[in-house]
Amino acid sequence: MNTSVTLEKEGDIGVIVINNPPINAGSLAVRQGLLDAITSLTADSSLQSAVLIGAGSTFVAGSDLREFGKPIEAPDLPAVIAAIEACPKPVVAAIHGSALGGGLELALGCDARIAEAKSFLGLPEVTLGIIPGAGGTQRLPRLIGLTDAVRIGATGLRITGDEAQRIGLVDVIADGDLRQAAVLYAKTIRQKHRARDLKVRAWNERELDAAVASAVRTGKGRPAVLAAIAAIKRSTEVSVDQGLSEERETFQHLRVSREALALRHQFFAERESGKLPQLAGAEPLSIEVIAVLGAGTMGSGIVIAALDAGFKVVMLDQDAQALTRGVERIQGYYRSRVVSGKMKESVAAEREARLKATIEWSNISTADLVIEAVFESLEVKLAVFAKLAEVAKPGAILASNTSYLDLDAIAGAARRPGDVIGLHFFSPANVMRLVEVVRCNASSSRALATGMAVAKRLKKLPVFSENSFGFIGNRIYAAYRRQCEFMLEDGASPQEVDEALQRFGFAMGPFAVADLSGLDIAWRMRQANASTRDTSARYVHIPDRLCELGRLGRKTGAGYYRYADGKSAGTPDSITQEVIEHCRAAKGVVPRTLSSEEILRRAMLAIVNEAALLVAEGVAARPSDVDVVLVNGYGFPKWEGGPVFWAQQRGLADLEADVDWLAKHCGPGFVRGDVQVLLKVEER
Repeated sequence: MNTSVTLEKEGDIGVIVINNPPINAGSLAVRQGLLDAITSLTADSSLQSAVLIGAGSTFVAGSDLREFGKPIEAPDLPAVIAAIEACPKPVVAAIHGSALGGGLELALGCDARIAEAKSFLGLPEVTLGIIPGAGGTQRLPRLIGLTDAVRIGATGLRITGDEAQRIGLVDVIADGDLRQAAVLYAKTIRQKHRARDLKVRAWNERELDAAVASAVRTGKGRPAVLAAIAAIKRSTEVSVDQGLSEERETFQHLRVSREALALRHQFFAERESGKLPQLAGAEPLSIEVIAVLGAGTMGSGIVIAALDAGFKVVMLDQDAQALTRGVERIQGYYRSRVVSGKMKESVAAEREARLKATIEWSNISTADLVIEAVFESLEVKLAVFAKLAEVAKPGAILASNTSYLDLDAIAGAARRPGDVIGLHFFSPANVMRLVEVVRCNASSSRALATGMAVAKRLKKLPVFSENSFGFIGNRIYAAYRRQCEFMLEDGASPQEVDEALQRFGFAMGPFAVADLSGLDIAWRMRQANASTRDTSARYVHIPDRLCELGRLGRKTGAGYYRYADGKSAGTPDSITQEVIEHCRAAKGVVPRTLSSEEILRRAMLAIVNEAALLVAEGVAARPSDVDVVLVNGYGFPKWEGGPVFWAQQRGLADLEADVDWLAKHCGPGFVRGDVQVLLKVEER
């Protein structure tokens, strides 16, 4: 018996209920249940029309992605929608929660749509490397026009029920109980109103061109984005049946592509990253007040994220001028949101009102969670946590935002190490999704569970890490940057390395990133670790020499590149080249030409090898967490799935041979990882 879909009666209105928790995904059982319900609706002479609604907290928040890598079993979604359209009785979609992907396409196949004002509607398929495959590109423009169809169907944009009504996607906004409102509305629908029967209304070419350009820019010109735009435009050129056929053919082609497979891998990896079996049963602390220590760029970003999530926030900085600058930075952010129309003035004012800025330590005594975001110095952080031992209330969670420093040493200074964890945010903290939640040796399960829960409430992607140098991301990035420095010494120029990696899809090359963040950050780290460095290991002096010359990146006008006239883009610089050549000569290195293929291969293998080491050590909870970190924190191209996915596609024999080849370029000190630990494909 199929219990995923039921047909209930309210007088002469049928109510078709989809019940496939948690998100009512359009699985095979749901599709078959919908077909059966439509058949029963058609045959029941006592019913004049029907409402289609989801049980629980949502309508249908997408299809079952686990089916996408396999042959899709009949009935497919287009067949279900065709049955709804062929049914002689009108069907009203009642939308609450989310109608996404196949869920929205299902609603588009109905004769009318009623929604809650705060529901969300969208077609996110292009973010998964595919296009809508059940009529989204054909029915949507017939309802709302080409420009809005491109804006939604080619970008993955989600809009609220209110906006959906404004543009004609939703007919009615429900007042009160959705089911009751939908049944009453269904009583007024006496005839079919199929989207497929509409013609695409006239459009403004300039507005359409702007929407297309924006979609291409947002989607980085990936194949699925271009295909979605083309399919939407085809709705004006061919019959609806031909458009649906062409759309389905493109969907079927893209869904089995490597890019779609990589994006699905990343989707599932992100969903799994917040799940920690070792914390099962641990009850997170209820957090109402967060204190942020440090009013700099990072601290201000964390404050904004916390205010946006509804927390009360105390921002502490002992430098009154720095505190003032931090408050002004936060106020400026909210002002810009209001001016751009992205936030109501009343909302901005309410959020700012929840912020208390202070130079007095006593004012953080009410905080349930304290996040330290001060200068990256162990001495400074030890002093801060020693002070927290005095002023933080008993039971409060104490978190450090350190990037590299030893959290166990920091926890010891607090004299209550069980309450201490790492919360490593990425800058700008109010924008970047990634947060590494780091366990110290003594961190309690409650403290870790609280860190994970707070990160999720901040709408971040929490990834668990054990306390290890650089945690997951910075440890891997250090190995990647080190390999790129090897390639400078071997004969490549900074721009050759950067261009090869940007062509692959990295947001920026490693030397442009170093200039942006400041070369002195890594320099201080190398100086701090100089006494423990393996003196036999290959070491490149080029970045040290640049720092000694005061070339610390953009902030000093020169680093690996030169920056002039306030421009953010650097230009190749002769002084950098002289430094590189001098360092090569000092070691007797005869430079050679490195192809872009070799540059990419060595950089990727350095990442993969370090990932294998830290997974084997248990620093990461699972291999796919590495992909979540690199994609969401370090600009790794999402459509490549992540370095672990990249490694899994190569196979064990080729990968081991590749790492052996890499070792020859790294010289003494290279530690080889067991890449086999990365090749276990996790069950979805």
